Amino acid sequence: MADVDDGKRYVFLDPDGTGADTGWVFVIVAAPTGVVYQVQGGGVGCVQYAQEGYLLPMFGQGLDEELKEIFEGELEGQGARRTDWPEGLLDRLRAAVGLHVYGSANRDDTWPTALVLDETRLAEIDEAWVPVVTPDGPGVLVWENSD
Repeated sequence: MADVDDGKRYVFLDPDGTGADTGWVFVIVAAPTGVVYQVQGGGVGCVQYAQEGYLLPMFGQGLDEELKEIFEGELEGQGARRTDWPEGLLDRLRAAVGLHVYGSANRDDTWPTALVLDETRLAEIDEAWVPVVTPDGPGVLVWENSD
């Protein structure tokens, strides 16, 4: 639970689960914004994750299909915290997070830049919570948890 006296704003993404009807994928770019985004991850473990920063919505149909296949199919919805990633599955995850982000907060780029799996943070990966590197630095790719 958020400490009300910390001066930050807390935003829970998809608090009632209605995002399941339309699907959603976001990137939370880590930054000292005073806004903390929270999301449920970890498959049936229902782990609450949080990241301070700013939110980049990802647009397009089926952006989370391969992610869901990996986490709900291969890993059977059990979450993935501290998983020892076999190379083939890690390759699939690298490809699945390679979504393209247009522009950024610090640049005038209009060309899309692909997100990259942050392999220095493999132990943090879980269903609906994957550390990535964005054009603006570290972030987290989030989507609807399977439970």
